[in-house]
Amino acid sequence: MLTDYHIHVERGPYTVAWLREFAQQAEAIGIGDWGISEHAYRFLETRPIFYNEWVRPRQTERVDEYFTMIRQAREEGLGVKFGIEMDYFPGKEKEIAEFLSRYPFDYVIGSVHWINQWGVDLSEMKQEWDKRDVVESWRAYFDRIVALAESKLFDIAGHLDLAKIFKYIPENQEFLLEQYERVAKTLAQCGTCIEISTAGLRKPVEEMYPHPLLLEACWQQGVPIVFSSDAHCPEDVGADFDQALRLAQKVGYQEIQVFSQRKAQAYSLG
Repeated sequence: MLTDYHIHVERGPYTVAWLREFAQQAEAIGIGDWGISEHAYRFLETRPIFYNEWVRPRQTERVDEYFTMIRQAREEGLGVKFGIEMDYFPGKEKEIAEFLSRYPFDYVIGSVHWINQWGVDLSEMKQEWDKRDVVESWRAYFDRIVALAESKLFDIAGHLDLAKIFKYIPENQEFLLEQYERVAKTLAQCGTCIEISTAGLRKPVEEMYPHPLLLEACWQQGVPIVFSSDAHCPEDVGADFDQALRLAQKVGYQEIQVFSQRKAQAYSLG
């Protein structure tokens, strides 16, 4: 059983014809369970949660149109799951909970892309890394990952160490291991799953999320996993999953989680 829950169709229209191209790739690779998780910031309904000059021209869609595509696809026989990737913002827990309660999501991916008004993974804001202390930036990033888990609003934590995307990585290994340990413990205590994401292989860091040592810390704490590609085009669905599977098994994982109606069920990786 393989999953790909982190797929975005936003580069095309919300139509079954466009979605079917992603479905065909998932079937060709042999992915047993897959779903779409559009970026929540794209929807006008999330304006109370997050809105700035970067989001403003991108916040143009309606959730109902997105869900209509999913419903129509299911009526036509596609076994697609209905998910969303929701950015976590400290202090916006109530607004996030209210938004999520309105729709029948199968799973919710919680991600940290922003530290206040700084988009840590945005190429147009990359220069901010040169203006800031790398250690403190990573601490602030992981502070938000911990708070994300503690909110218990999310089923899956997305691309757990996204902060490494441009290779601004603390040299202090002791610091990193301490952060990995506290993140893993919190995820375990709060029952939050993580994704092994192959997207990092297509980014400047050229490395999967999370780092093997962070994944090992999660395994030792009993944090469950799913596989994700973070595909934004059909050909990236399930990309490099052979590497993800090898990494998971090397660390010690023997099960993967499958989500439906925000409930998880474990399946064997063997």
